[in-house]
Amino acid sequence: MTAPPAAAIDIRRLTYADLPQVVAIERRAFTSPWSLAMFVLELSKPTGICLAAEIPASAGEPELGGYMICSRYDTVWHVMNVAVDPTQRRRGIATAMIQSLLARVERDAQLTLEVRQSNTGAIRLYESFGFRSAGVRRRYYQDNGEDALVMWRTPATLRGSLDDVPGT
Repeated sequence: MTAPPAAAIDIRRLTYADLPQVVAIERRAFTSPWSLAMFVLELSKPTGICLAAEIPASAGEPELGGYMICSRYDTVWHVMNVAVDPTQRRRGIATAMIQSLLARVERDAQLTLEVRQSNTGAIRLYESFGFRSAGVRRRYYQDNGEDALVMWRTPATLRGSLDDVPGT
């Protein structure tokens, strides 16, 4: 199967109607998936940014290829969940969602996230958008006790410094 052109990926607001597809992707993508209740809670937050990535499907109707959940806590955006359907990976879907997220937040916004230390592909993707490693959360992942790399994207990380990153 060939990758859809980047222009064919439509990033829009995630809705409650998307949740059956979201939960299905979540279960295929992760060994410790979020529950439906967790997604409902995040969608109910008025300050969050929840995105859906629609891609062309063979039947003509677009299908959900991925989603992103980002919550705002005071002045910091926390990227909580980024998922791409395992059958659709490496096609620019996560890149398109991150680009859309960055276009929706303030230019000097501070963003943070946790990522499995073994997920080198995701780490490289986040680094390409100016995220930098700022620490480790030991035994963060419940399924296997793997550590999480804590990454930040701030005005300083975009300049190559960790000066304004909390915890560094």
